[in-house]
Amino acid sequence: MIRAEQVCKNFGSVPVLRGVSLEVARGEVMCLIGPSGSGKSTFLRCVNHLDQVTAGRLYVDGDLIGYRESGGKLYELHPRQAARQRRDIGMVFQHFNLFPHRTALENIVEAPIQVKKLARSVAVERARELLARVGLADKADAYPSQLSGGQQQRVAIARALAMDPKLMLFDEPTSALDPELVGDVLAVMRELAASGMTMVVVTHEMGFAREVADRLVFLDGGVVVESGAPRRMLENPQHERTREFLSAIL
Repeated sequence: MIRAEQVCKNFGSVPVLRGVSLEVARGEVMCLIGPSGSGKSTFLRCVNHLDQVTAGRLYVDGDLIGYRESGGKLYELHPRQAARQRRDIGMVFQHFNLFPHRTALENIVEAPIQVKKLARSVAVERARELLARVGLADKADAYPSQLSGGQQQRVAIARALAMDPKLMLFDEPTSALDPELVGDVLAVMRELAASGMTMVVVTHEMGFAREVADRLVFLDGGVVVESGAPRRMLENPQHERTREFLSAIL
């Protein structure tokens, strides 16, 4: 589903990704871990072309993301074409980014109606199904200010799913939540993983990574330091830098 080939990303003269190569199979759940500033969130943003790669190539489901290739050179896609690619990639951010003046239901139906040109009645029915799926069937008419952080994040997940994505990206989806609200969001993500959704999750929730992920990838300094089965990596990391990181957070 994802193939990254020597992906580099600089912000000005500062390199953030320094040649990341990895693959994510269809239906796989991959968790990205690493210290702050290691390039985890930047990698996610490059996957759906919110950030442009400086070098290398990123493919999603066989399509080169953000560019077309001709004569060995890359040419950036028109923003409309890039947006069309992005429709198939759901992204859930650390902060929920819900429209504050719209109800939970209205937040979810907006993109399917505006972007996919879905009939409103169909979009509303689907939104109600998704709200039920994330355990918020009774919150359709609530505004974000009337919801807890965990509830807002579950609405954000439902909103991403409303576009029927082939891939879901989660950028530290629980880090802005009070500890007692984390479990409900992780439960929704577990159910999503069990349904076969391809997922890349930037997280510090090692219990979730151990239980749900098929693969764990440790990024540091913009490079993949180590990757492997979550249980093996968490219990017996092979690289000294991985050991240092895990001993500091576990």
